[in-house]
Amino acid sequence: MHLVTRSQWGARPSRYELVYIAGTSGVKVHYEGTPVPASLAEPASHSKCDDRMRALQASHLANTKEDYSDIAYNFVVCPHGYVYEGRGLHKKTAANGNQPLNKAHYAVCAMLGSEGLTKPTDAQLAGLRDAIDYLRSKGGAGNDIKGHRDGYPTECPGGPLYAWVQKGAPRPDANTSPQPSAKPKVSLAHIVYAAKHDPAAAQGHTSHKAEVLLVEKALKAEGLLSAQWVDGSFGSKTVTAYARWQRSPAGGGFTGDDADGIPGMTSLKLLAARHGFTVTD
Repeated sequence: MHLVTRSQWGARPSRYELVYIAGTSGVKVHYEGTPVPASLAEPASHSKCDDRMRALQASHLANTKEDYSDIAYNFVVCPHGYVYEGRGLHKKTAANGNQPLNKAHYAVCAMLGSEGLTKPTDAQLAGLRDAIDYLRSKGGAGNDIKGHRDGYPTECPGGPLYAWVQKGAPRPDANTSPQPSAKPKVSLAHIVYAAKHDPAAAQGHTSHKAEVLLVEKALKAEGLLSAQWVDGSFGSKTVTAYARWQRSPAGGGFTGDDADGIPGMTSLKLLAARHGFTVTD
């Protein structure tokens, strides 16, 4: 199983303490139920799956009617076969429809929708089996494998995925190892050059714009940089935001000259791990 932990995908803290459960009767399988771009299944799109997890969590936390404590699912599986930790092991889900149903089964969701990407990939089915088996071995889940619609009036998890559930959720025969992540790369040397040259240059000057944008988007997601400064220029606003990242516990907790806003390998790799890119020299 290729597990992506909450810290790796950049989860926000739970709003309330999650309810502990020793075990369940099994697992219920879900889909998102809203349109999911078909392009998400492309190998090069895996870098977007972390973003989708953060968006799913944000949408659940913003749902004032349901008043979710966190993302509703225990685990979410992307089209590339990676298993994303949601609420995780031994935590009561909020996805099955009501309190008795939530206590009875864990919830595992596939990044599939009602439009666009509607049919699971083989890698995704393998990842779903990985998540189910993990919940059985580590989370006290029983043998049930059901769809969300079993016991609750909903179309979830959609026709193609529910057909797989009804077959007993078999593991695909083909080689379904998680596809290699095609995460974009950021050169530390390029980012350091931009951080040292862009602030003093003419307004709007950019160095290595595509790579700088990745770093700026990550800083914005961390709440450290205003959207208006996500422009591909590692200007003074970005330097200040990056210094705040360096001083934060998640960014390494640096002090003094080590938190001057000029990226170093450690802090940049920590940022990359949370926001879907990799770092080279």
